[in-house]
Amino acid sequence: MGLLRLDKYLADAGRGTRSEVKLLIKYGRVRIGDRVVKRPEEKVDADKDSVFVDGQPVCYSEFEYYMLNKPAGVVSAVTDKRDKTVVQLIDTEKRRDLFPVGRLDKDTEGLVIITNDGKLANEMLSPKKHVEKNYYAIVRGTVTDDVILRFREGLDIGDDRITKPAELKLTAPLICEGAAGDLDNEAMTGDICHVEITITEGRFHQIKRMFQAVGMEVVYLKRLSMGGITLDETLPCGSWRRLSEEELELLMPG
Repeated sequence: MGLLRLDKYLADAGRGTRSEVKLLIKYGRVRIGDRVVKRPEEKVDADKDSVFVDGQPVCYSEFEYYMLNKPAGVVSAVTDKRDKTVVQLIDTEKRRDLFPVGRLDKDTEGLVIITNDGKLANEMLSPKKHVEKNYYAIVRGTVTDDVILRFREGLDIGDDRITKPAELKLTAPLICEGAAGDLDNEAMTGDICHVEITITEGRFHQIKRMFQAVGMEVVYLKRLSMGGITLDETLPCGSWRRLSEEELELLMPG
């Protein structure tokens, strides 16, 4: 990892902004080993040095990886002027360079991976990698064998090319604590189908537009998995946890 400036080290470890950690250093609240340090430009060996703030050890890692069960109404962004973001939901000390891997629509729930590992994000989002994303949806309309075939063959959703093959199948209703539990009677009238759909792209409103292309409407949408990582069923809507070592191995098999 090499040598880092002390102020960057502390800011990356979630101990405040650069300005805030410089004040911690200035007032003698930071130690490297047994030595009080008052210079923000002091170099820290992240692999060897022990750093303390107010006597408490600072845990530093180059990259962090989180699983979030995104609720509806939250945007997949780092900052937003109007709405709460997925990064803001991680309400513990954290690095300030976290971002979501890809996006979910504001009204879509489910799995979001949050990290500061740009290389991993590029790998997962690259069209060449064909990373699978699996969703549960409640749709208005009837899913027939012909609809399933059309999804598998690719659909014209108004872009310059048809969608890549997608797998669509009927499934049993899921018990969902988020927006699905609040669907009103009007939303659930008519022919309603519960489906799972797997895609390998991430176009704007893609799943909603795919169902529109076959004369159907998405009433509720939740992402269940992405790139081999499956949403933890015990994780409440709006909650998060760090990825396990086993999950990281799925993301980075090499």
